[in-house]
Amino acid sequence: MILNITTTRCPATDLGFLLHKHPDKFQSFDLPFGKAHVFYPEKSVGRTTVSLLLDINPIDLARNARKTGNEGFTLGQYVNDRPYVASSLMSVALSKVFSSAMNGHCKEKPHLVDEVLPFEVMIASVPAPKGGEKLIRRFFEPLGYQVELTRHRLDEKFPEWGESRYFTLKLSNHLATKALLSHLYVLIPALDYDKHYYLSENDIDKLLKKGEGWLKEHPEKEQIVRRYFVHLRSLSRQALERLNVQETVETEETVETEEAIETEETAETENEIYVPVETHQMKESLYIRRSNLVTEKLVASGAKRVLDLGCGEGKLIRQLLKYSQFTEITGMDVSYHALLKAKERLRINEMSPGQQARIQLIQGSLTYRDKRIEGFDAAAVVEVMEHIDPSRLKAFERVLFEFAKPKTVVLTMPNKEYNVMWEQLGDDEMRHADHRFEWTRDEFSAWASATAEAYNYKVEVYPVGDEAAAIGAPSQMAIFSYGN
Repeated sequence: MILNITTTRCPATDLGFLLHKHPDKFQSFDLPFGKAHVFYPEKSVGRTTVSLLLDINPIDLARNARKTGNEGFTLGQYVNDRPYVASSLMSVALSKVFSSAMNGHCKEKPHLVDEVLPFEVMIASVPAPKGGEKLIRRFFEPLGYQVELTRHRLDEKFPEWGESRYFTLKLSNHLATKALLSHLYVLIPALDYDKHYYLSENDIDKLLKKGEGWLKEHPEKEQIVRRYFVHLRSLSRQALERLNVQETVETEETVETEEAIETEETAETENEIYVPVETHQMKESLYIRRSNLVTEKLVASGAKRVLDLGCGEGKLIRQLLKYSQFTEITGMDVSYHALLKAKERLRINEMSPGQQARIQLIQGSLTYRDKRIEGFDAAAVVEVMEHIDPSRLKAFERVLFEFAKPKTVVLTMPNKEYNVMWEQLGDDEMRHADHRFEWTRDEFSAWASATAEAYNYKVEVYPVGDEAAAIGAPSQMAIFSYGN
C-alpha cells in the first residue's frame, strides 16, 4: 500500500524539512503489523514527492488486530485486502512516521509550519464501502480538495463481474502540512469503515485532537464520526456530544480564531465549558460591542477600501456591508474552508451584482508578504494576532505595517489580566487552545507603541467591554494611523 505526497512550492525539497525525513535517505520504521518505508521517488527544486509504503505482515496483523477481513471466512484474518488498501493501518503509520509534522513542529524551518503549500496526494487504493465515489467527494471536497477518482474492476479479465469498491484517489489542495496530514489521518479510516484494533474512549480524544479546527465545521461530521468508530454507538455519541459542546462554547474568545468564527446565533447558547463570573447577557454583549466599536473606528477613518484580515466566516464583513461608505471590502483568511463558509453565510451568490462587486474573499497568511492586500485605506485585525506564533510576530508586523501599509489599522486582542473572571480557567491557561500567547494591558500597550514608532504610525489604545477594577476590560484595541 503506497501513499504519495507531492509539492511544487519552490524550493520543493523543503518538504524534507517539514516531514523530518531527508530526501536522500531510504528510511524504515517498525510497526505492530509490519514496516513503513519512506523514500523520495522524485526530488527537485520545482517538484518533490515523498512516498509512504506500508509492508504489512499478515501474521503480525492477525496477532494484534481486532479483526480483519471477512469473519465468516476461516482464513479471513490472513487472506484479506488489508495489505493493499489505505485503512486505519495507514493512519497509524502517518502518526508515527510523520508525528512531528502532524503536531506542527519543524525545527530547521519553523516558518514553514503554517505556510499554505500546494499539495498533490495519490493513494493507490482506497476502499469506500457503503458510499463509493459520492462519499469520497463529500468527505474531501468541503475541505477545498479537488478530487480525481479511478474505480477498479473486480477483475480485468472478467468485466462482467462489475466494479469493485476500490478507487485510486488523487487530491490537490493548498493548505498547511499539518492540516493535510490530519485530514488524511481521520478520513482514510472513515472511508474504509473498519479498524484493525479495539476502540476505546481514548480514541475520542485522538479524533478530536486530529480534527481540531475543521471537523466540527465539516458538513459530513456525523457521518465521519460514525464511520470512524465503525458505528459503535456509545463512542460515536460521546464524540458528537463533545463536538457539539465545542461548537456552542462562547467564553469571550473561545471560538474566535483566524480559521473559524462562530455565528451570532452560537453566542446565544448557554452550553459553556467555562463559567464566567459575568452574566451571560454581559458576556454576549461583548462581541457586539467590540464589533460595533471596530466598525465605528473604520467609519470614522473615512476609509473606502477596507481589509478584514483573519476574516473567518465573515461576521465583520456582513456588518461593514451595511455602510455604503465602504466601496471595497476584502476578507482574507488562512483557511479555505472558512472562506467557503463566509461565502455561504454572506449569501454572496444571492446578492445583486453591485453588492457582489464590493466583496472579495482571498486565501492567504498574515506572515507572508502579499501584494493583494497593499494600498488599502484601512485594515481590521480582530482577535487574530494571538493565534500567531511569537517567533512570527515580526514577520506579521512587516507584512501589515511595512508592506500592506493601510492608512488605518484597527487591531484587537484579549486582555490576559481579565482571565481571572473565568472561574474554571486555570492560572496558566489561555482562552482558546489555539492561542499562542496572550498579553496584559501593559504588554499590549508597549508592543503597540514600539510598532507605531518603528513604522511611522501613531497609535491610541482603548479598552473593549466593561472594565473591572485592577484588571481592565476583557479585550483591548489599538488604532494605528499612518503618518499623521
